[in-house]
Amino acid sequence: MSVTAKSRLDPKYVSLVWAGPERAAEFAEMHARLFSPAWDEAALAQMLSHPGSTAFLARVRDGANALPEPAGFVIGQLAADEAEILSVGVLPNWQRRGVGSILVEGLARAAKRAEVRRLFLEVAAGNQAAFELYRGLGFTAVGLRKDYYSKPDGTTEDALVLALPLDR
Repeated sequence: MSVTAKSRLDPKYVSLVWAGPERAAEFAEMHARLFSPAWDEAALAQMLSHPGSTAFLARVRDGANALPEPAGFVIGQLAADEAEILSVGVLPNWQRRGVGSILVEGLARAAKRAEVRRLFLEVAAGNQAAFELYRGLGFTAVGLRKDYYSKPDGTTEDALVLALPLDR
């Protein structure tokens, strides 16, 4: 398997690493590559320091002898019996290869172990690829937030609120 191949990854090559504030710089670098406006290192360090924060860094090993490289991240917040995915991102070389699913599933497992009953997230209404990913993982639309996302050109976009029951 090569980095340029776009086939689905064998999950045995993907490792999830628990992440705290010590990973804020790495998360900020990835967030800046994926989102505008991006969250800076200070904001991410604060977020990752929160007592309810649960975050993972995905690392992919490209073959048996390769060193693992960062592929993506997920940041969630747990509160009582609910949790929310605040951000999930997969670097371009690894998109559409299963890394996003592995990240979301990892956060869902951690939330379920913490006795969370439902996991929420928002997705841009026009982001069909992300919506399909989440729907495939069992999320359903439960609401709409008008003008939730601010775009770099000054326009806004609605967000779909999705939920995944974890108490089954």
